[in-house]
Amino acid sequence: MPDTAAPAATDDALLMLLRRLDEDGYDFVTPTPLTHQRVVRRPGMQEARSVRDVLGWSLPFRDGLLAPDLFDALDAAGMLARDGDLWRSAVRVSRVHGLLFLHSAFPTAEEDSVFLGPDSYRFADFVAREMGHDCRLHRLVDVGGGAGVGALVAAARCWAREALLTDVNPRALRLARINAQHAGIPLATRLASGLGDAPQDCDLILANPPYIVDPAGRAYRDGGDLHGGEISLEWARAAIPKLAPGGRFLLYTGSAILEGGRDRLREELRRVAEDAGVALAYRELDPDVFGEELDTAPYADVERIAVVGCVITKPR
Repeated sequence: MPDTAAPAATDDALLMLLRRLDEDGYDFVTPTPLTHQRVVRRPGMQEARSVRDVLGWSLPFRDGLLAPDLFDALDAAGMLARDGDLWRSAVRVSRVHGLLFLHSAFPTAEEDSVFLGPDSYRFADFVAREMGHDCRLHRLVDVGGGAGVGALVAAARCWAREALLTDVNPRALRLARINAQHAGIPLATRLASGLGDAPQDCDLILANPPYIVDPAGRAYRDGGDLHGGEISLEWARAAIPKLAPGGRFLLYTGSAILEGGRDRLREELRRVAEDAGVALAYRELDPDVFGEELDTAPYADVERIAVVGCVITKPR
């Protein structure tokens, strides 16, 4: 499908916001939702006292707290909402690997929320480690790329003639385009599900798919069957035919480790790689995340949820 573009005036307002924040040295690291909830429950956190409170902690704020140009930029972009006598921003801004990213305000409860959190930082680290030195690519694709963390971190370290980000969420595509423009990185976007519409002969395909079983079925969170690993497996199958000789598929995802230490996702990915005649490298990046999910019925037979990094390489 063709790129989805927002009105230029609203994009320009958000670009101005990012430029001003960069000039002022703005910095915020987005924590997990549980940590966020704990922090904003503390005394003195009911109302914003700084730009960081507004655009990081998503706290309501009074008229006059933000500089007029920042307030006007959020207003012009349609990113302000009334909360009684206060205002709230509909976006957050976080810094990942030196780059600023617009994403959805807390809490990310809406179906089309644009998520960025601790997984985004681990994903960025994984991608950066795999880029190497003096890297040059003909074609890079970030599938389900959200706010653009994977694509922009990769492109900032590895020159790419073509860089494409796909997502099913038009809000994500809009914010990714703005984030890329602010970073000075050319990035095309496409409204698409999975890799069906991705071009052939890709040197690098990136994916950070959802990997938790989500009863609400939110697109940015629900990984489907296989204890949330279904989408990861589907994207791996779809990526292999899209790779150029020597091309790589970098998959950052979670795997439910079953009783006795069995990793079914690893088993399934190994079968896929063997059937396709490609090389597979697979390692745990974090042994234990989202432990609260183990209290829910879909995870009754799961010991832990591990974050894993998978690299599939097509022979030259």
